[in-house]
Amino acid sequence: MNPQGETPSPQANLGPSEISLPEAAESTASGKEAGVSAPSSPWGGFPLKDEYPKVPDPVDKDRLVSTKQANRPFLAYRDYREKMENEHRGWLERKKQRDEKIARGEEVGPEEPDPTAEPEVGCLGLLKLVLIVLAIIVLTGKFFTGSFLWEQQLPDLRQFIPSNQRLFSERMLAQFDGTDESKPIYLAIDGDVYDVSAGRATYGPGGSYHIMAGKDAARAFATGCFATHQTHDLRGLSEKEMQGLRHWKKFYAESKKYPKVGRVIHPPIDPLSPIPEHCNSKRAESSGSQSASSQEKGSSESHEKEKRSEL
Repeated sequence: MNPQGETPSPQANLGPSEISLPEAAESTASGKEAGVSAPSSPWGGFPLKDEYPKVPDPVDKDRLVSTKQANRPFLAYRDYREKMENEHRGWLERKKQRDEKIARGEEVGPEEPDPTAEPEVGCLGLLKLVLIVLAIIVLTGKFFTGSFLWEQQLPDLRQFIPSNQRLFSERMLAQFDGTDESKPIYLAIDGDVYDVSAGRATYGPGGSYHIMAGKDAARAFATGCFATHQTHDLRGLSEKEMQGLRHWKKFYAESKKYPKVGRVIHPPIDPLSPIPEHCNSKRAESSGSQSASSQEKGSSESHEKEKRSEL
């Protein structure tokens, strides 16, 4: 009895771990009556003692571990690994039997792949991954910048397309003037190089335009001075002469007979060097007067603009 004269209950002398919980006891009892050895989840009826079945430890075979919920992922992996090992051993045995049949000369079917081999990422899987990453980048750019391309411009894809065009130096271009019959005949106009081998009678030795082969004589196309203007220097040309040059450039660019094969690289022209003299003095005077009149017209227009701005 206690000082107050009351009789203590039997649970008063028990520790906290020995006090029974009615709900847990009832659920454990019902589980035993139903023959259930391991509940699917510990929250339905958590036992006071670990009464789950014991199985060998996957790491230490001499040790037993409980099949409680916390251990089940590790035990499931052990079962999966054992299954894979058994399948691999069976595949090795079948492969050995197949090799023996081949050695005996018997007919066999196609080789069976290893069922436990990890599948490799093929071209289709890699392409799918690239497309997914590109879609994420594009949508992210639209979300942050309002532009699918992140406010960038698409590059000119034509520069990445392989072509048969090449770059020539003036020395290299001179080797294709038609004197060597084993080489094609090339002609350049304002930097563009064309293959004129189809007109070998015209551009080859003895032809009327042989003087233009193997070089860039753009000035001669503009002025008509084929003998003296064998240069790409276009300084001092009149508007009429520039129109003539554009006409010839269009002729070769649109010609199906003379394909373009590349570009020629010229050294820079010294601006202090003299401008080639015209072979026709009358044309030279007319071109000079036209250029002077165009300069006067431009200066007068600029002068009028200045007056208007002052007003």
